[in-house]
Amino acid sequence: MRCWVDCTAAAHPLVLRPIIERLEAAGHEVEVTTRSYGQTEQILERLRIAHTSVGEHGGASVPGKAVALAGRSSRLARWARGRGFDLALAHGSVDIAVVSRLLRIPLVQMNDYEHAGLQRKISFRASRLVLAPDAIGIEAMERAGARRDRLFRYPGLKEDYYLADFEPDPSVLESLGIDREKLLVVMRPPPETSEYHAQNPLYEGAIERLAGEDGVTTVVIPRTDAQRERLAERGSRPRGDRGSRLVVPERAIDAQTLIAYADLVVGAGGTMNREAVALGTPVYTIFSGAMGAVDERLIAQGRLRELASPDAIELARRDASVGTVEPRDATLLSDAVLSAAG
Repeated sequence: MRCWVDCTAAAHPLVLRPIIERLEAAGHEVEVTTRSYGQTEQILERLRIAHTSVGEHGGASVPGKAVALAGRSSRLARWARGRGFDLALAHGSVDIAVVSRLLRIPLVQMNDYEHAGLQRKISFRASRLVLAPDAIGIEAMERAGARRDRLFRYPGLKEDYYLADFEPDPSVLESLGIDREKLLVVMRPPPETSEYHAQNPLYEGAIERLAGEDGVTTVVIPRTDAQRERLAERGSRPRGDRGSRLVVPERAIDAQTLIAYADLVVGAGGTMNREAVALGTPVYTIFSGAMGAVDERLIAQGRLRELASPDAIELARRDASVGTVEPRDATLLSDAVLSAAG
């Protein structure tokens, strides 16, 4: 069987990697496409996933997104036509939803956030199967556009599956010049180009607070070049040289290792926060959009904390060893994906 996987954001190569590996191990052919957006291409390279890059992100505006969707979908359709794909897979890609419907390729979509509006409705309604965590109620998924009879709800977090074989690499800290005697904080900026993004005053305040703390190194992992440039204007460095408190890597790095060794994570998004939860690292969420059911469950369980003010950030040495996940076998997900091809 020939499978097509489309990765359109930085988290997607991580999430889909174990499924791709299992599909290939079972003898299926997999081709991966991506787009120029943030660190997505760099992460695919770091994971050694062969890929074809088609198009780019349309920016934060609705007209820009519409133009990018039309242009990239047309180019993907030309690329995919005649390749004989039996199955398509993505984690929220709208482009693959449009093209798979046009070319009549059975589509599987994964997602763990139910509030992204039109994007979700397009991608879910085009899908033969939607994979989502069981923390999201069936009715909420139906409102988001998924059909009840085309829904596969898996236990736990998606991060539990792709981190199941994770082994931290201490050389990542060395490459950034991290002083292990200082507290290490990892920070993720807001998803400013996403349709579910809302203004986030906590982010700037948290950066100011952490950048002013002696004995603390904060590694900020930007989503876009624009975010990196703004951080550079603050005096951030690509390494922790000369006592710098704010470090911004120049390229995509093994962020999961950073999170595993960190004393604290402060995230204005979702995936890195949940990676911290999976790895047992204390984590604050400063996400400003509608809170998803997955995060609501984690907050209720005390595994994720909402930050009300930058002054409320508790800086303390983590009292546990490097985190490990509760392993979950991604074969559960790959088997579900394959079931949609029949």
